[in-house]
Amino acid sequence: MKNAEVIIIGGGVVGASVAYHLTERGCRDVLILEREDSLGRGSTGKATGGVRAQFETEINIKLSLYSLDFFRDWEFDCEYEPRGYLFLATDEKQFDFLKRTGNKQRSLGYEGVALVDTGTILDIVPGLNCEDIVGGSFGPRDGFINPLAILEGFMTEAVLRGARLKTEINVRSIITKGGRAVGVETSEGVIESEKVVICTGAWTRKLAATAGLDLPVEPLRRQIVWARSENALPPDLPMVIDMSNGFHFRQVLDGDQSASAPTIPAFGHPSSGRRGASGSDLMLAYPDADEKPGFSTEFDDGFIDKVYEKVRHRAPFLAETTVVREKCRAGLYENTPDHHAILGGCEVGGLYFANGFSGHGVMHSPATGRALAEIILDGQASFLDVSSLIIERFAKGELLHETAFL
Repeated sequence: MKNAEVIIIGGGVVGASVAYHLTERGCRDVLILEREDSLGRGSTGKATGGVRAQFETEINIKLSLYSLDFFRDWEFDCEYEPRGYLFLATDEKQFDFLKRTGNKQRSLGYEGVALVDTGTILDIVPGLNCEDIVGGSFGPRDGFINPLAILEGFMTEAVLRGARLKTEINVRSIITKGGRAVGVETSEGVIESEKVVICTGAWTRKLAATAGLDLPVEPLRRQIVWARSENALPPDLPMVIDMSNGFHFRQVLDGDQSASAPTIPAFGHPSSGRRGASGSDLMLAYPDADEKPGFSTEFDDGFIDKVYEKVRHRAPFLAETTVVREKCRAGLYENTPDHHAILGGCEVGGLYFANGFSGHGVMHSPATGRALAEIILDGQASFLDVSSLIIERFAKGELLHETAFL
């Protein structure tokens, strides 16, 4: 505990992926520091478990396509199920956006993504209100994964390869000397390292400030309503997204988002009651415009009425579903000004970031972990150009643009 070649701060899915990919490359002296007493209690354990390649920007599409291949081919079962994402356009401007982005997605290798008319939409999801729908887009490779299973898979393999995991330890500051990181100050004393990776999600800005950096990452509560239907849901129900307001819903699969039996010490299950969900359970959500930045993760019962207003309009066949209050939850997005990740090094030598995923951390975790491992060990990511995600883009005014932000 006195030193390590690489210190990773944060034991969520992103930190675990970085550890996994570093140890895969032969870097064994990796120390992961997690403030909770077990893994999965932060944003990873509260994610919806969606994964998609239907994005606007080239970098997000490429991160997704790589990660989708990883989830499909991984020897560890992360419960990837390609149910698809169905985007619904309510005006011609939105539909033109889906046309343009679909062309880009196909040009980058996303085979099968296609525009759909209202007849096809009703075939996919009978019972939707399509009176104000002009068309949509369906991506068959998009779908669902189990965030906690992914976290367990990454962390288990990293530890088996030699990485060390320390829970219940709070990192108070980054120690720098001569413009370089030399270690961290923790609740248990100083740990020396010349390579420090910050994977602390919504809590990153305060920690980065201890190294003299202003990282533009802002916490924002996002809430999910868990509901149960007495009637059978449409078969193979995809993720459905209303582009007019961001309302989205999906079926909850059996065991959804529950990790399998823990295989390493300190890997515990969050008390979220998500195992054993019935086949008629759903997650309902939308980006509430009234939500203000902050660290609250308390679920607000008033959000239920807001969601069901959207349900009654877009999916009236779900209007009589019953809210399962004990399974409703809230987590934190880690938003950047352009809703894209911050990935790579910075002006402080040996200090690296994997933050600001704006809700896409779980789905992009395989590509993120590999990219950062290559940056740390080789100086740059060779399998994918992630230079558009460097922190300097904010100072240079080179922000990216993603319209389909959920």
